[in-house]
Amino acid sequence: MKILVTGAAGFIGYHVCNKLLENQHTVVGLDNINDYYDVNLKLSRLQQLGIDANLAKEFYHKVSGTSNKKFSFVRMNLEDRDHLPKLFSDEKFDVVCNLAAQAGVRYSLENPEAYVDSNIVGFLNILECCRNHNIQHLVYASSSSVYGSNKKVPFETSDNVDHPISLYAASKKSNELMAHTYSHLFNFKTTGLRFFTVYGPWGRPDMAMFLFTKAILDGEPIKVFNNGNMERDFTYIDDIVEGVVRIIEDRFVGEESSKKNYSVYNIGNNNSVKLLDFVNALESKLSTTAQKQFLEMQPGDVEKTWANVDDLIRDYDYRPNTSIEIGISNFVDWYKKHYQVQ
Repeated sequence: MKILVTGAAGFIGYHVCNKLLENQHTVVGLDNINDYYDVNLKLSRLQQLGIDANLAKEFYHKVSGTSNKKFSFVRMNLEDRDHLPKLFSDEKFDVVCNLAAQAGVRYSLENPEAYVDSNIVGFLNILECCRNHNIQHLVYASSSSVYGSNKKVPFETSDNVDHPISLYAASKKSNELMAHTYSHLFNFKTTGLRFFTVYGPWGRPDMAMFLFTKAILDGEPIKVFNNGNMERDFTYIDDIVEGVVRIIEDRFVGEESSKKNYSVYNIGNNNSVKLLDFVNALESKLSTTAQKQFLEMQPGDVEKTWANVDDLIRDYDYRPNTSIEIGISNFVDWYKKHYQVQ
């Protein structure tokens, strides 16, 4: 298949591209390489995919991979209504995997316009391109944040998600509604994935795993919100990617009668881990006790997340199996190598 992966320079997008290439697909990666976090990390991910960092910086220029001829990359904004349709017309994709978005709950308090531009206007542009260019299937990133302050655990896709508590969450809920509308009106398949807390090598610097590791190695305190009374469905990147790729390749194993044009799934570890237990596992790997700065809950945050992934297991035989200890160990080994830490 020929697959467009947006957000290809991002954490999950990079790993999804890697796996699709391993599976012999032709992949075009798209990213705007914005400066929400370290641009050099994004360019390093692209270099791992065989893309020259200097060539990647140029907008609208399709760059071919050097290590894998089945991969190419173009820098572009999702909301670009001139260039994105042309890309679809030129490339004739079979499937689109939309992982590009303005990420982050707390940043949405500071720069709300970025979320509307990328996550709503950009997503509409993706839907229009899929509609007009005969895309077989759109797989797109939603978020566990759509559950808001839901107290019922584990979270199920049948739960009410009408009360988001951040603009980021609201933008992701809007994506699900927009996808449903397009699937209904124009009869093409859309699958939304509500990602839970993803971590692993090449992870985002604004996520807990990265922040905690850097702080501990630098001898600085880690910020522990809600005084440590937080639980997260931490999910290792390889488990996430396996699920995403199964859906892109449409390896459906469920009852055929349940297969429909519009679907939304949770994708997580099917387990909730206490934040302090996560920190303890990291301390053990680093053989260091972290200095902890206990703080109040941040606006837009929730106390606990936990994904019920029974439907993803039923329909795609999705089985996350990476323990926190192994996942943390792999991340720390990558971090020390990438940042040349002894």
